[in-house]
Amino acid sequence: MITRANIQAFGGFLTGMVLPNIGAFIAWGLITALFIPTGWAPNADIAKLVGPMIVYLLPMLIGYTGGKAIAGTRGGVMGTIATMGVIVGSSIPMFIGAMILGPLGGYVIKKFDEKMEGKIPAGFEMIVNNFSIGILGMILAVAAYKTIGPAILAVNEVVRVGIEALVQANLLPLLSIFNEPAKVLFLNNAIDQGIYAPLGVQAALEQGKSIFFMVASSPGPGLGLLLAYWMFGKGVSKESAPTAIIIHFFGGIHELYFPYVLMKPKMIVAMILGGMSGILTFQAFGAGLVAFPSPGSIISFLAMTPKGGYLATLAGVAVGTAVSFVVSSFLLKLDTQEVTEEDFASSKDLMQQLKGKKTATSVTATQTVAKDINLIVFACDAGMGSSAMGASVLQEKLKKSGVDVKVMNTSVEKIPQDADLVICHESLLERAKRAAAHVEFITIKNYVAAPQYDDLVKRLSH
Repeated sequence: MITRANIQAFGGFLTGMVLPNIGAFIAWGLITALFIPTGWAPNADIAKLVGPMIVYLLPMLIGYTGGKAIAGTRGGVMGTIATMGVIVGSSIPMFIGAMILGPLGGYVIKKFDEKMEGKIPAGFEMIVNNFSIGILGMILAVAAYKTIGPAILAVNEVVRVGIEALVQANLLPLLSIFNEPAKVLFLNNAIDQGIYAPLGVQAALEQGKSIFFMVASSPGPGLGLLLAYWMFGKGVSKESAPTAIIIHFFGGIHELYFPYVLMKPKMIVAMILGGMSGILTFQAFGAGLVAFPSPGSIISFLAMTPKGGYLATLAGVAVGTAVSFVVSSFLLKLDTQEVTEEDFASSKDLMQQLKGKKTATSVTATQTVAKDINLIVFACDAGMGSSAMGASVLQEKLKKSGVDVKVMNTSVEKIPQDADLVICHESLLERAKRAAAHVEFITIKNYVAAPQYDDLVKRLSH
C-alpha cells in the first residue's frame, strides 16, 4: 500500500544519495561560474574540469552513496561500478541512472553476501569477496550500458519534451500548484533532489545555467508569508516570526514556515501565488543558477548565480516575496482571531488531518521511557538542516543548565541503535519508528522553539 509516509521515505532515500554530495555539486558550480568562457574569471585550462566532473564524478558519487546506504562499503563499490555502465551508455549527465543503479548494485551484493554467509571455506574469504564484486559488477555494468541506460534516456527524452513544452508555453509557473502543497507536507527534499536537481544539472550542462534549480527552492514566497505574520499576525505567531524569517531566508531552512501554513491552511494560496509569480519573473528575466542551491537561502542563491544574472535572481525572489506578502496580509486581515500558544500547537492536528493520520502525542505512550539518557538524537528527513538546528538549540540549553548529554542529528532512516531518546517532527514519527522502535520518542512541530526542549532540560537536570 502506498502511503504518504512511504512516499516521504522514498523521497528521503533519494535525498540521502544527493545531500551528502552537495559539496561536490557546489564545487562544480563554482568552477563553472568562475572559469567557463562567460564566467567571472574565464580560464580555458581550468574549465576542462567542468565536463568530467558533471559527467563522471557527480553521478559516481551518487551511485557510491546509494550503494553504501544499502550494503556498506561493498555496496558503494558495487553501486559505482554499475553506475559507470549508464554513464558510458548515455549522452547526458546520468543522475537518474545513478539513483537507480547505485542502490541496485548495493542490493545485489547484499543478497549475494546473505546467500554466502557461513558457506565460504576458511582462507577463501578475500578471493570470494573481491571476485564477487568483480563478476557481479561487470554483469550489472554491462546490463546498465546495454539496457538500463537506453531506457533511462528514452524516459528522459519524454520528460525533456514535456518540460520544454511548458517553458515554451510559459506554463512553468503552474508547477507551483504542485510544489507548494507538497513542500508543507515535508516532501520538499524529494521534489528538489529527486526531480528538479537532475533536470537542472542536465540543462546547466547545455546552457550554463538552469531555472529548475529555482522553481521550488526560492526563499521568496516563504519570506513574504513570514513577513505578513510579523506585521499583521497576532499572538505567538507574530512573536515567533522574526526568528523564523532570519533562519528561513539566510539559513535556508524552509521547514520554518511550514507550521505557519498548516496553522491556517488557506495561506497555501499565498504560497502558490508567490511561487508562480516568482517563477514567471525568473522566466521573464532569463534567470538561472549554475548549480543546486543547498540550503535554499538567499546566500546560496547569490553564490550560484552566474555572472550578469544577479538582477534576474533578485527580481524573482523579490516578486515572489511581494506577492506572497500581499496575499498573506490580506488573508490575515480577514482573520480577526488571535493565535495563542494552543492554536499554534494545534497546527500539528491540521498536519495530521492533511496527511490522513491520527494526531501523534508529544511522547508516544507505547514507548518505554529511558531511565538513563546518554545520547539524544534529532532526526529529520535529510539529517542536515532542521535536525542540525534543533540539536544546536537543545545543546545550548543543556549546556546552560550544566547537563552533560551527547546530542547529535541524523536522517530518520539512519538513527543509531545506541540512541536513548529521539526527537523528530511529528510527521516523521512513523518513519523514525521503523528505524529505531526500541527508543523513547519526543515529537515536535518546531525545531527552533519547541516547548518540549525546556521540559526535557528540567527532566534531565534532576
